[in-house]
Amino acid sequence: MRGLLAAEGRKSIRRIAAVVGGRATEQSLHHFISSSTWDWIPVRQALVRYLAGIAAPQAWVVRPIVIPKAGEHSVGVDRRFVPDLGQVLNAQHAVGIWATAEELSFPVTWRLHLGRSWLDDAPRRSQAAIPETAGAETLDDCVVEAFLELAADRELPRRPVVIDAQELDAAALLWRLRATGVPFLVRVAGALPLTPAEAPPAGHGSDPLPADQLAGAARERRRPVAWSDDSAGGRPRTHLVAATPVRLPSRGRTAAPATGPELLLLAAGPCGPRWPTEFWLTDLTTMPLPSLFRLSRLIGQVDRDFGAITEQVGIRDFAGRSYNGWHRHVTLASAAHAVTALSGHAQVRTRFAS
Repeated sequence: MRGLLAAEGRKSIRRIAAVVGGRATEQSLHHFISSSTWDWIPVRQALVRYLAGIAAPQAWVVRPIVIPKAGEHSVGVDRRFVPDLGQVLNAQHAVGIWATAEELSFPVTWRLHLGRSWLDDAPRRSQAAIPETAGAETLDDCVVEAFLELAADRELPRRPVVIDAQELDAAALLWRLRATGVPFLVRVAGALPLTPAEAPPAGHGSDPLPADQLAGAARERRRPVAWSDDSAGGRPRTHLVAATPVRLPSRGRTAAPATGPELLLLAAGPCGPRWPTEFWLTDLTTMPLPSLFRLSRLIGQVDRDFGAITEQVGIRDFAGRSYNGWHRHVTLASAAHAVTALSGHAQVRTRFAS
């Protein structure tokens, strides 16, 4: 922990050892992370329970991360197309869940996505000590399973899960979330087909329509919502927000036909000819529109804290081949994030010190 907080640059075992005890401690630290027997699961559980008690999260925000790697031996590494960069990278792909409020956010649990090249290669799997319980899953499954592992802890507060699913299979993700009964707010692409729960727009039948077309038909319902843009130094901004009730199209013949306004399609963006620029689906149908919109802004809080804190304490810097070693590293990096965020926040500093 001291090394993650104090070492300069990349948080390699060698640099951490230089901070906390010199070269003599390097081998011990490597063993402590990669091959010792301490269990990271109860450490994460203690961390999230502590943070839930002290920081009062408003939502659990899901944030996938890509960890580029030069070689092929780090656990989970695969060739992947990264939409944000528009290129194929040799990288790990992981999903983090963040306890998030308006001013603070903390990573509290992680799930490493494993491809077939790791799961089906017996020697490779054995060398990385990947557990037998780890099976093949899509990235959408990885997102849901990461959250369900967290939600299984009954001592944690029930809060909505907030996800940007523009690059995921949003329809499959939404069906899975609905099956769990977890409240959700999910950003989707404008092309996602949805069924209007009210009278369809003029000239259209009851067939599914793209989200952007349904949102355009709700322009007359727009209302201004003011919010503080922390990415611009807290500058006040105003977006226009509208909502319309929708349903997810049925999934094949065995799916029961949906009835009633099961979901809200939230459309938002600055006033102008390009409105709307964002589309969100939620089952929080009784929450006021301003509250829903501000809940969606929590993803921006996580993105800012990820760059300012999480990357600085070395979340991407594990270089070993061990599955458990990767999880131990990101667990301790999450704790280091919490130390940094809490110690720098005036409202909780005294309580944290105690």
